[in-house]
Amino acid sequence: MRKILIDTDTASDDAVALIMALRSPLVEVVAITLVAGNVAVDQGVNNALYTAELCGSEVPVYRGAEKPLFRELEPAHWFHGMDGMGDHGYAPSRRKVQATHAVEAIVAAAMANPGLEVITLGPLTNLALALEREPRIVANIGRCVVMGGAACTEGNVTPAAEFNIWVDPEAARKVFLSGLPIQMVGWELSRHASVLNAADIAGILALKTPLAEFAIECNSSGAVAYEKQTGEHGISLPDPIAMAVLLHPELVLEASAHFVEIETQSALTRGMTVVDRLNVSDDARNERVWSEARSHAKKVEICWKLDVAGWKKALLTALA
Repeated sequence: MRKILIDTDTASDDAVALIMALRSPLVEVVAITLVAGNVAVDQGVNNALYTAELCGSEVPVYRGAEKPLFRELEPAHWFHGMDGMGDHGYAPSRRKVQATHAVEAIVAAAMANPGLEVITLGPLTNLALALEREPRIVANIGRCVVMGGAACTEGNVTPAAEFNIWVDPEAARKVFLSGLPIQMVGWELSRHASVLNAADIAGILALKTPLAEFAIECNSSGAVAYEKQTGEHGISLPDPIAMAVLLHPELVLEASAHFVEIETQSALTRGMTVVDRLNVSDDARNERVWSEARSHAKKVEICWKLDVAGWKKALLTALA
């Protein structure tokens, strides 16, 4: 069975992604590590513990970085609610967080499980710190699915950047330049046809399972915020889409590999994922700017097109 580690800033869509992984017969989740992002790290821990408990899972949960590498945390309460879960009062009654720090847990899991698949659903702070502590984990991680970035399109927190990368762009840059085999699932894949529409939501609620009801209810704040932000009705679920891609790679209908740089200096484009889609980074006029990426990083697999029907079927199966 494939072994995976989930690094998350658990809020509403992260919770649905956790359900998909914990319910899947395809993978064994060896650890869930928490990072500050959508909410403060302790709130994220509570949200992850509650979700794991709802799934009847004993997977260990670890508390990680409380803030980005060099910046103060700017959470997404405006989108997910103050508790990250639509403010419905969810709280774990039994599950407890592990004493080990998330960074140590990531290193230990990677060293003990060659070929480990890692999926990041929040800022990349924990993974950047783990790479700094033990660079050898690069060779042991077989695949790293990053829910983050906006590939050649607008962002969801600024015109240029997606939230997870924007929160801690320095950490994102460390990870993208690390040599990890990264598969980037940008937020744009969760828009338009990929959004859960009224019929999709009705179909999920018709399952009449606690998990189905929870998945819709905890995203209530996000649905309102997404409509205000984009004018699109429904529930956008970037993290579950990334999880669907991890679980079912065949859902990616179009992908290509390119060097990616992360902007860390500009206030205007902080956190922008600059994708060399036309492969011009080796031109003489670009060599200086792209020299570090080309000398240290592997090309990142960018997911451009998703099997929308397949992703929604994977979600329905997990919630049934």
